[in-house]
Amino acid sequence: MDWTFSFRPKLVDTLKNYSAPAFSADLTAGLIVGVVALPLSMALAIASGLKPETGIFTAIIGGFLVSAFGGSRVQIGGPAGAFVPLLAPIVLAHGPESLVACALMAGVMLFVMGASKLGTMIRFIPFPVVTGFTSGIAIIIMSTQLKDFFGLETRLPPDFVGKLRILSAGFHPNLPTVLLAVVATLAIWFWPKKIGRRLPGSMVVVVLAALASVFFQFHDKFGIATLGSQFGDMPRSLPLPHWPSLSLEAWRSLVPTAMTVAVLGAIESLLSAVVSDGMIDDRHDSNQELMGQGVANMVMGIFGGMPVTGVIARTATNVRSGGQTPVAGMIHALTLLVILLVAAPLAKDIPMAALSAVLVVVSLRMGEWHQFARLQRWPKSDVMIFLCAFALTIAVDLPTAVGASLILASALLVKRLSETTRVSAEEDLTQGNAPGQSPVGKTIPEGVMVFRIFGAFFFGAADKLETSLRRSGQLPEVLILRMRDVLALDATGLDALEDLFEKLSKQKKSLILCAPHSQPLFALTRAGFIDRLGLENICGDMDASLDRARMILSKKIEKRA
Repeated sequence: MDWTFSFRPKLVDTLKNYSAPAFSADLTAGLIVGVVALPLSMALAIASGLKPETGIFTAIIGGFLVSAFGGSRVQIGGPAGAFVPLLAPIVLAHGPESLVACALMAGVMLFVMGASKLGTMIRFIPFPVVTGFTSGIAIIIMSTQLKDFFGLETRLPPDFVGKLRILSAGFHPNLPTVLLAVVATLAIWFWPKKIGRRLPGSMVVVVLAALASVFFQFHDKFGIATLGSQFGDMPRSLPLPHWPSLSLEAWRSLVPTAMTVAVLGAIESLLSAVVSDGMIDDRHDSNQELMGQGVANMVMGIFGGMPVTGVIARTATNVRSGGQTPVAGMIHALTLLVILLVAAPLAKDIPMAALSAVLVVVSLRMGEWHQFARLQRWPKSDVMIFLCAFALTIAVDLPTAVGASLILASALLVKRLSETTRVSAEEDLTQGNAPGQSPVGKTIPEGVMVFRIFGAFFFGAADKLETSLRRSGQLPEVLILRMRDVLALDATGLDALEDLFEKLSKQKKSLILCAPHSQPLFALTRAGFIDRLGLENICGDMDASLDRARMILSKKIEKRA
């Protein structure tokens, strides 16, 4: 792996041959995505327990920086639904200031991950883990909208189980609010896709609901909550920078949550970048993307915003609208800034039910519901991982779900790999071998035994060597281990070889390694094992190994004589 530091945003390369037609396409796409992002940003902030303007601030500042410093041509950054299950409990328990600290620390972690070239490692997170917690997040987001969707006066707890416990005791919905929310949800869901590429349904529904709220006086006559009735007037300027005023102990207690935010943000942004690569036939720089996300989150932490990441839905909208370079993402942020400066006073009449409908549709579309129908065709181990991530996301919390499902996935992977590793005596083998490697047709001297190790020789399978040797009975005078089919060796496998070598040495017996691959040979050399074994006992093929075994046996016979 190349560890040299490199910071080169995609914007630098795309501006070299930038043209007027490209700017025209970026301008159109940026304006459309800005309009799409407005209701989403406010709704996600509210779902996280924050004021609606916080979401807009995040989309403006964070979105601009993600495009300016990221590693994708068309990535759009902003607040994301995936963060809601994480952020809402933090805000409720510790206040918005703690959320700011999480964004700042997550930004530092993301930048370090990118600078350390760890961006490519994200793709190794198993598919069942990602789809499992994504579907769980969708359920959590829907549960956060129960209060606004049904117009409830009851204060609901942040956890899913707590909400069910309170609602199961009975609740009294506001029927006009429910009617408005259902109509808005259906309108957004069935909005024509062709029209939606230029005129997003969520924005149209929110604007029409606000106009109807003014005309019919929804709040005064029907008790339908609006942004103004819950949060007051929207500010018409960006916040000033400030450092979070938290104690050292509070900072330390938020580190695990910040780590989860960083990992989740990395997964979300890189998945989005991969999807956009397929749409525009391009290749993003995953490490630069993480560094760009890191810069955006650090700045958002100073400006009092939410954590920011690349978002698949807005990125896809950008591509479908003709966006070609990071300039489109920067225009999307400037569009939101203009709306904030000009139209902020009008936002107070937006019904909460309309914003709730926006998030209900988002959660319905983000959930991997079709995967449940495919579970019966998946391997049982993958089903276990998927259901673990899904159930724990809903019932406990996202950090627990991700951690537990990754541990389970790792354990099952070790089990699978160990099952592919075999250690057996050569007389038991029937499959073909390369010329010069097979003992077939060769005379194995008396007192020599040949064992073949096949597969990864690591902590999940190292005990198989000892088990196989124990079955064979007494240790031979010379043991030849064929290692041409061992592609990986870890510390536990190395320890097993060292233990074997010590047992043989104590009984004045010898060990020969036949045709070890480069990685195992490097590990053995670095550990000093080759020096103890002797370079002459490392042979390139079976013929050389048998010749070496005969030489050892003849020397032993000479000593006895």
